[in-house]
Amino acid sequence: MKMYHVDAFTDELFKGNPADVCFLDQFPEDSLMQAIATENRLSETAFAVQKSANEYDLRWFTPGGEINLCGHATLATGYLVFKYRQPGSKVVKFATQSGELTVEEVNGRYRMNFPSYQLKEVPVTDQMTQVFGVKPLAAYQDRDLLCILPTAADVKNCQPSQKALSELPGLLQNITAKSDDQKYDCVSRSFAPKLAVEEDPVCGSAHCQIVPYWAQKLGKKNITAFQASQRTGVLYCEDLGARVSMAGDAVLYSNGELNVQ
Repeated sequence: MKMYHVDAFTDELFKGNPADVCFLDQFPEDSLMQAIATENRLSETAFAVQKSANEYDLRWFTPGGEINLCGHATLATGYLVFKYRQPGSKVVKFATQSGELTVEEVNGRYRMNFPSYQLKEVPVTDQMTQVFGVKPLAAYQDRDLLCILPTAADVKNCQPSQKALSELPGLLQNITAKSDDQKYDCVSRSFAPKLAVEEDPVCGSAHCQIVPYWAQKLGKKNITAFQASQRTGVLYCEDLGARVSMAGDAVLYSNGELNVQ
């Protein structure tokens, strides 16, 4: 089985969010895909089956189970299609649990079109304040929990315990604040202890919720987002109403063969 290792949402090796991508003739047993993801110990391992020239079925597995939407591993898969499988192609479509997702190569970056998450406001709880070390200004719930913190420093300096995070609602727990750097509109971090991922270095799916929030708050459609994990990464986003456009860079780290059946 061929597997590629790509750093997504960055143009530098060892930054952004690493994803492993396997191209297959057909999906193997779920247990094997889960075992590979668990062995890889990255936020996500993607499995892609080609259906036509520029159409693939795509699934994503975390060390803690399959997930229904993933940004960085989709970007990584699109990057690999354009660079190695169909050179010269500019658009690829992926059939996923979250519907059809597209990746386009635009001016050297890889632009994705994803469904937006709803901004369903929920009460800020004492538990949220305790976990994040500061009282959130607001909280929102869809698949994931999104907490708005007062300052960028609060986001960058946050050191939540994994156990406490896992007791909060949402599949992932995301925090964001207005950026203190004029190059960016917002800063964020993403945690996923329920999926056996302590911190997702650059989370595309989180921005299906973060981008609509900041588009409303700042009164602008185009949002440049900085993810303040240790690896860091940048997402160039646009609020499209029911959809979110996210673009970023990618770089190949390695490729090889897996010794599995």
